[in-house]
Amino acid sequence: MPMRISLLLLIGVLFFSSCLDDESSEIPRPRGYFRIDLPAKEYTVYEADCPFKFEIPKYSIIRPVQAKSGERCWLNLEFPKQHATVHLSYKDIAGNLSSLSEDSRTMAYKHAVKANGIQEILFNNAESKVYGVMYKIGGNAASSAQFYMTDSVSHYIHGSLYFYASPNADSLLPVNAYLTEDIEHLISTLSWK
Repeated sequence: MPMRISLLLLIGVLFFSSCLDDESSEIPRPRGYFRIDLPAKEYTVYEADCPFKFEIPKYSIIRPVQAKSGERCWLNLEFPKQHATVHLSYKDIAGNLSSLSEDSRTMAYKHAVKANGIQEILFNNAESKVYGVMYKIGGNAASSAQFYMTDSVSHYIHGSLYFYASPNADSLLPVNAYLTEDIEHLISTLSWK
């Protein structure tokens, strides 16, 4: 019997002493996200039967889209590995610049419900006659970047970045920043024909 008591006492002491070691205690970890490997930045000139040209990333695919209104030069700039698309639509101004630019602003600010802020960045390249605004939309909005560019006389192009995933600013932050750089490069290399 004393042997049994000694054995139970020893097991009890070992059990309780194992619970006192703080270093090996399990601590819940915050939810993490997968590491995202992004390709090196390389660009190529996109020039088709449209009144504009610009540089696009080599890791993107550009696809023409048939516009419902029958307008030409509507394109999708797709990023398959990043599950994202920049929807581009071209319009002839035809004396309608104020209405078109207000439409772009309205489309960007429709995301204000989910956004934690909208930053407007003005672009003014007098040499290439490219003027416009880029809207960087923060938070969990469906579109994180929108823009329009014009020569203020006859050409107008609007673009919107969308991901094929639930909008989560934390998990999309690296890819969003990466693709926003590509959009800014597209804007800086845009020229009219």
